[in-house]
Amino acid sequence: MRITVLAGGIGGAKFLQGVRHWATTGGRADEVTAIVNTGDDVTMHGLRICPDLDSVMYTLAGAADQERGWGRAEESWRIKDELAVYGAEPTWFGLGDLDIATHLVRTQMLAAGYPLSDVTAALLQRWHTGVRLLPMTDDRCETHVVVELDGARKAIHFQEWWVRYRAKLPALAFVQVGLDTAVAGAGVLESLDEADLILIAPSNPVVSVDTILNVAGIREAVQNASAPVVGLSPIIGTAPVRGMADSCLPAIGVETSAEGVGRHYGARSSGGVLDAWLVHTGDTAEIDGVTVLARQLLMSDDDVTAGMVADAVRVAGL
Repeated sequence: MRITVLAGGIGGAKFLQGVRHWATTGGRADEVTAIVNTGDDVTMHGLRICPDLDSVMYTLAGAADQERGWGRAEESWRIKDELAVYGAEPTWFGLGDLDIATHLVRTQMLAAGYPLSDVTAALLQRWHTGVRLLPMTDDRCETHVVVELDGARKAIHFQEWWVRYRAKLPALAFVQVGLDTAVAGAGVLESLDEADLILIAPSNPVVSVDTILNVAGIREAVQNASAPVVGLSPIIGTAPVRGMADSCLPAIGVETSAEGVGRHYGARSSGGVLDAWLVHTGDTAEIDGVTVLARQLLMSDDDVTAGMVADAVRVAGL
């Protein structure tokens, strides 16, 4: 069985740990592929940073800082401190010394003309993830957030909204700069066409999953795939499991609930992307054309998350 997962950063990485665990402890997956959001990507201090790709890569390799939730474990911050002494902006975005090595390699390879998909594959030679990671696009595509700031309406990079302002500035809209010309990255459409099961991870619906789906060719490939598509709700009750999806959903007019997100994705039979939708025990959702199953969705450890994957496989009839 080939499984393809649409995933964002930290939540997607944790879910992919469970997919890999299921596949290697009795599951029937021969290959797990993750199509990862790159809309969070940004250039700072001359370095190209891919937060979601790196979060997935470090987490699956066992090198992520579990307490902080992002970046490398056993990190040091001497370069960040020295940049602050120089007054080099932005000071609100911290890059650890070990993390900078990843960004240096990526930036040099991109400058030499290698596409992001090739760069990612090269980085993975350093990290043994057990999951094939594909950037959603090799093209530059960055999410910006429209906010009210200093008495005026402005668009700021998603990272500034997320990290500097902690999503406390109400988001009026999300704009993906470059999305109008971006196309699916190398291997992305093939992984969807060849999949036996497509999973939509419990990642941020607005800035992760929607961004992936809105890259030219990807939504259509999901809709036309022969594989069943099962999504897992990132919302439990009225709050996200992780992250700040509740600060993003109102900007696109979607209720912060499992039903709201499920309806937003919609049924494949009516132009959406879902065949089945898993919600947390105690939550409910009625979505025309979509099979809804209530199960435990708190990813407390790999065994529990693997159980979620097993439920997705069962509801898909595989």
